[in-house]
Amino acid sequence: MAKKKKMPSQPRTPAADAPATLKDMLSREVLDKLKAQSDEWKAEETSRKEAERKALEDQRKAEQKRLENDFAHLLENSSQDWHKFK
Repeated sequence: MAKKKKMPSQPRTPAADAPATLKDMLSREVLDKLKAQSDEWKAEETSRKEAERKALEDQRKAEQKRLENDFAHLLENSSQDWHKFK
């Protein structure tokens, strides 16, 4: 019994079977402009988030400093075991 030889199938090109997309229809210049604008928006978003995070951190530090200068707050939150400081 001889083995059957398999015929190599021709690979399909997915681009030939798929319908044309918007990316295929747009010119290279328009795609470059859209990508540049997308990158710019992403950079603006990250800088906005960083500024927001920094503002929250500064606000938290200011509140902590205010509480450290408030004698009533320090007295309420201090340990009542004074023997360990002798």
